[in-house]
Amino acid sequence: MITPNTVELLGWYGGDEAIACSAWTSTNRDLTPEKRERIPNLLKQLWSAEPVPHGSPFEKGIIHFLVDTDIASHIHLLKHRISSLNAESARYKELKEDKMYLPNDWNGIEVTTLNDIDTNYFKYYETWKQVLEGYSEMGNRLYHNCLKDLEPVLGRKRAKESARYFKTYNSQIQADVMFNMRSFHNFLTQRMDGHSQLEIREIATEMLNLIKNIEGNPFKHTLEAWNL
Repeated sequence: MITPNTVELLGWYGGDEAIACSAWTSTNRDLTPEKRERIPNLLKQLWSAEPVPHGSPFEKGIIHFLVDTDIASHIHLLKHRISSLNAESARYKELKEDKMYLPNDWNGIEVTTLNDIDTNYFKYYETWKQVLEGYSEMGNRLYHNCLKDLEPVLGRKRAKESARYFKTYNSQIQADVMFNMRSFHNFLTQRMDGHSQLEIREIATEMLNLIKNIEGNPFKHTLEAWNL
C-alpha cells in the first residue's frame, strides 16, 4: 500500500502566555493588560539573550503530533531533543498493512543500469520508482514468510524482531511525537535546513504550518521571536 507521509496535530498546551508567565515567575506572574502587551517583546528578548537564549520558559509550551512516516524520517525524528516519542514497533507486533512511501521526485527517472543484479525480477520495470515499489513489495513478502517459518523455531517474539530486517527504509510506521517549544526550535533549525533530507523537511514544514494555523494563534509571538 503506497501512502504519503502525513502529520496530524493532536493537541497543544501553554502558548505565548504560559511561556511569558514562566519567565515572570521570579518576579510576578500576574497577567495584567499591560503585561500582555509586553509579551511579544519579552519573548524576543528571551530568545535573543546573550551569550545564549534564555530557553527554559519555552519548555512550558507543548505540541503533540501523530506522524505516519517512512522509517528513514523516523530515525531523523529520534535524533533530536524531543520531549517524547513512541512509535509502532515491528518488535512487538507483525506489521500487516505493509505501508510504503515512494519519493515523488523519482517520477519518470528511467532505469539505465542494473549491473550485477538479477534482472529477471526487474525486467518489466522502466523507472526507478517502479523498481523501488517492486523491491519493497518483495521485502514485505519475505518479511511475512520468514516470520511464519521462524516462529515455530525461535518463538513469536524473536521471529518478529528479526524478520523485520527484510523491511526497507521506505516502510512506514506511525509515531506519536511531542515537543516542548525549545526542542521544537532545535528540530526546525536542523530539519528545515536545505541540507536535510527532503522527506524530513516536508514533515518539519507541515508541523510548523499546523502550529501557525491553530485557532487563535497561541504561539504567534514565539514564532515571531524565532523569525518564523
